[in-house]
This record gives sequence, structure tokens and C-alpha cells, in this order.
Amino acid sequence: MKGNLNKMKKKALNKLIKLLDLEALEENLYRGQSENIGGSRVFGGQVLGQALTAALRTVDKKRSAHSLHAYFLRPGDMGYPIIYDVERTRDGRSFTTRRVVAIQKGEPIFDMVVSFHKKEKGPSHQIDMEDIPGPEECVSELELKKQIAHKVPEKFRDFFTRERPIEIRNLPGEGMFEGPKKKPPYKHVWMRAVAKLPDDVIMHQAILAYASDMGLLSTSLNPHTLSFAKGNVQSASLDHAMWFHRPFRADEWMLYSTDSPSASNARGFNRGSVYTQKGVLVASAVQEGLMRVVKT
Repeated sequence: MKGNLNKMKKKALNKLIKLLDLEALEENLYRGQSENIGGSRVFGGQVLGQALTAALRTVDKKRSAHSLHAYFLRPGDMGYPIIYDVERTRDGRSFTTRRVVAIQKGEPIFDMVVSFHKKEKGPSHQIDMEDIPGPEECVSELELKKQIAHKVPEKFRDFFTRERPIEIRNLPGEGMFEGPKKKPPYKHVWMRAVAKLPDDVIMHQAILAYASDMGLLSTSLNPHTLSFAKGNVQSASLDHAMWFHRPFRADEWMLYSTDSPSASNARGFNRGSVYTQKGVLVASAVQEGLMRVVKT
């Protein structure tokens, strides 16, 4: 039984790896496909991961991404491939800059600028990780889904409980299936790829970019008893930025600590810090998203 489960996990992760492995069409031009993860539009994290992969393909391997700034311009259509057009903006002595535009049906749906940096020595400090229960003390989101699968229409159960490439473990009281109560504008989740990944910096950065869009926007919903599951909010990612601070492995446990300092004018602002299990801060993310209240 355990062997079959491991095979299913590896299959789910290999599917994500294949999704991020773009087809080269021409120099600086790549094509990616999409996967339905339950929404009506292309998942924003998928576009982030694919765009970062496209940019990384045009950069010296001795340099890794240190920051990206992206805008989601139009909803992605899962029925069409996505074309990624990379502009080689600058190749400097220490830094490299790339611009990536994602295109569907002749229109840009996403625009991102990525900066790469060679390794350098310099001062180092970080804000310490909070004292949070470890992943072994938390229940996986998938296990929680399996416990309530009987409440889901039978035709959707297999999709609802399928293996995912990223394992998410919520702290008690912070899961997506908790009751409709007001909560503080912050949360913590443990996450990791479900199986071992190759020693490829490009892949680990692309997978973390993919995972960074999972649940970040929902942090700003906490104080308002709004949730995607209840259907009382219309939401969409508007922009997304990331900074990669230190080396990491996406197949090892990472704590994603998120908070929402502000929500106003139908927009929620969210921040995230990614730590290793040993408390090393490896990445940061920021996102603003649409959050329109829908009458149910």
C-alpha cells in the first residue's frame, strides 16, 4: 500500500516537473501547457513557475534568480497553450535582467521582470522564524480532504482527493475547511514537494515560485469570514513578487509564514516568508489580490 502511495506521489510530482519543462520554439521563445487544479482559470503559480523557467533558460547557469516582479494581466485559458517571450534586457558583470511576457490568443496575460545575480560574499542577517509546531505535528491538507470526501458529489471525489505535487500541512485551526469565523490576518503552513527532486537550482526555484501562490491571497480573507470554499468572494491575483535569499531544496519541509497588513478598495495585500525546518529564511513573497464580496 505504501509503495503504491509513493508511486502516486512521484507521478504527481513528475507531472508538475513536465509542466514546468517548456518546449523551445525559437531562441527566447517557449511554449507551455496548463493543468486544471480545480479553478476555472490557469493557476497563477503555474504561470510564475513557467515564466521563471523560461527566463532561467536564457541565463548563465552560474547565476540564479534573486528577485522577480510580475503582473497578472488577463485570466489564463486552460484550453490554449501559453507562449513565453523572453527579452534579454541586460547582461551585466554581476546582474542579469530578463523580461518575460506570457501570451495567449495573441494577447499578453502576464508580464514579469526577473533579476539574476552571481554569488558574492557580504553581510548576512535575517528575522528569526516564529516558534511554530513542526510538520510532524500537523495534518496534511490531502488527509483532511479524504476525511470529508463523502460530502463531495461522487463525480468530483477522485479529483478532490487526488495526489498533489506539493504537500501542504496546516496548523490546527488554520486549514481551508475550518468553520466561518473571523481570524487574525496571518497563517502558517508547511509545504514541500512530495518526492525527491534532482539537484537543479532552476527546478527548485520554479517549484517554489509555483507553490508561493498557494494560499497567499487567502490570508487577507481571514478577518472577514470570506473563503473560496463558501463562494462569497470573487478573487484573483493581481501581482506577485519574490526574493530568493539563500539556497534551499523544495523537496524538504519549508514553513510559509504569511500575513496581510492591509485590505481596502476590494484589494488584499499579503506577505510571505519561507523558512527551512531549521529556521533559515530562504525566500520572501508579496502579493496583492482582488477580493470582491459576493452575495450568496
